[in-house]
Amino acid sequence: MARTDNDTWDLASSVGATATMVAAGRARASRAALIDDRFAEPLVRAVGIEFFTRWANGELDTADVDFPDAPWGMQRMTEQQAARTRYIDEFFTSSQAAGIRQAVILASGLDARGYRLPWATGTVVFEIDVPQVLEFKASTLEALGVVAAADVRAVPVDLRHDWPSALRRAGFEPEKPTAWAAEGLFGYLPPDGQDRLLDDISMLSADGSQLVAEVFFSAPASRELYDAIFARWYEHGLDVEMDRLGFPGDRNDVATYLERHGWQVSRTALNELLIANGFRPHARENSADETLFTENYYCTAVLHQEGPL
Repeated sequence: MARTDNDTWDLASSVGATATMVAAGRARASRAALIDDRFAEPLVRAVGIEFFTRWANGELDTADVDFPDAPWGMQRMTEQQAARTRYIDEFFTSSQAAGIRQAVILASGLDARGYRLPWATGTVVFEIDVPQVLEFKASTLEALGVVAAADVRAVPVDLRHDWPSALRRAGFEPEKPTAWAAEGLFGYLPPDGQDRLLDDISMLSADGSQLVAEVFFSAPASRELYDAIFARWYEHGLDVEMDRLGFPGDRNDVATYLERHGWQVSRTALNELLIANGFRPHARENSADETLFTENYYCTAVLHQEGPL
C-alpha cells in the first residue's frame, strides 16, 4: 500500500498496523521469557487483527509461516524485538539514573513503557502519535485496570505536522533535559521529514538531553524480500495490507546528522546487539538482503551545550 503525504491510519490499517505487528513480536518474546512486556499481548488482542493475535498468543508456528533461513520473519523479528526492547529499556533506566525526569516517545504506537517501567517520582512521559492510536491504547489499558507508573501525557499529532507546538501545549519544558526515543520510526517518514524531526528534537533539547534511535535501511532487494514474506502471511490469514509502507529515497544518516547538530553519538550495529543478547547474527556473505540487514544499527546520543538551540 503506497504512502502519501497526508495519509491517515489506525492500529489496524496502513503504517499503524506495524505498531500492532511489533507489539505481537514483543508479546511472543515475553511468552518466551526474553523480555517482560505484560501489556503487549492484551493490546494486540484488543486491536483485533487475528493473524497478529495468533502470533502474540503462540498459536502460529514460525516454522509454518517463515521462509527457512530468511533474514526476516516471525522468529527473527521476535528475537530482534527482544533485543531492541532491552536496549531501549536500558536507555531509559540510564537516563533516569542521570536525573532526567522528562521523556518523549515519538510515534509511540502500542509502546507501554510509560506504564511498565519503574519511573522515578515526578517523571513525565509524553507519548506522541495520531489521536486514534493514543485514544485506543489509553482506553484499552484503563479497561484492564492498568495504572501508569509515570505521569503519561498524550500528544495527539502526526509527526509530519507541527508536533513541537502540540508537545509544548501538553506541558513539555524545553529548558529541562529530555530523554527521547525514536523506535521503528525513520523509514516511515519521508527523507525530508526525518531531517525536520531531528532538527526539531535538537531545537527542543536542553543541555544533557539524551536520545535513543533505531536506524534501518530500505532498498529494492529488501522490499522484494518483505513482499514475499507478507505474501506468505496473507496466505496464513493476515487481512491487512502491509506492503511498501516506508517512504523511498536517499536520506541522511541519522547518527552523522545528529553529530553535526552537537550530539555525541554511540552506535551499536544490529548484529552486535543480536550477539550481545544471545541471538544469531545476520550473515554478511549470503545475500544482498543479509548484507542490508547488517547495516542497520541502534544509537544513543547526548547533547552537550548550554540550553536549547
